[in-house]
Amino acid sequence: MRQRCTMKKKAVILYSGGLDSTTCMAIARHQGFEPYAMSFSYGQRHQHEVALAKKNARPMGAVDHMLVEFDLRMMGGSALTSDIAVPKEGVGEEIPVTYVPARNTIFLSFALGWAETLGAFDIFIGVNALDYSGYPDCRPEYIAAYEAMANLATKAGVEGKKMTIHTPLISLTKAEIIKTGLTLGVDYGKTHSCYDPTEDGAACGLCDSCRLRLKGFAELGVTDPVRYVQR
Repeated sequence: MRQRCTMKKKAVILYSGGLDSTTCMAIARHQGFEPYAMSFSYGQRHQHEVALAKKNARPMGAVDHMLVEFDLRMMGGSALTSDIAVPKEGVGEEIPVTYVPARNTIFLSFALGWAETLGAFDIFIGVNALDYSGYPDCRPEYIAAYEAMANLATKAGVEGKKMTIHTPLISLTKAEIIKTGLTLGVDYGKTHSCYDPTEDGAACGLCDSCRLRLKGFAELGVTDPVRYVQR
């Protein structure tokens, strides 16, 4: 008897080359999706992540990789897109200056457009509401609102093909995220998380992103394989 071929569902993965987005792509693959990775070069000071995303998207499991380029430095308003210093004092309680205005809304809009073009109805984003720096566009209520908008604003949604925004990391600690990725075979040596790396790509070890990442590895008793100026 001829064996019937089962087509995998396509999913667009917001992929920065960082720890969370790489774990997110591994989860999508594990769940049976074909990952289409989308990265952004938006004028961020940590351009090393863009180079890693271009290099590692397909080795990490992406079927295809799209790099979208635009320049948020025209607006500024963030330590990642202007001359404001990246804070190194530790994670605080207020929204930090590393918040980039409307960034996830912009990213998800590009992902939504590509998803419609691909005939995909699933988008994965590695937002997290526990070990994060207070960004308003990482909250569950934001994701729920965006998903509702996506189903109102697209041809697919109007035709009854529900768009789903997947956030598999949203309620996990950084340690739990890393543990999940290691279980799925993620090589974290090929990821980058630092907001203010050196010219040769070494992580500073002191920005919010580095601190949260190092804390997660430490809680697992595992050594973070990337290079740091200071641990």
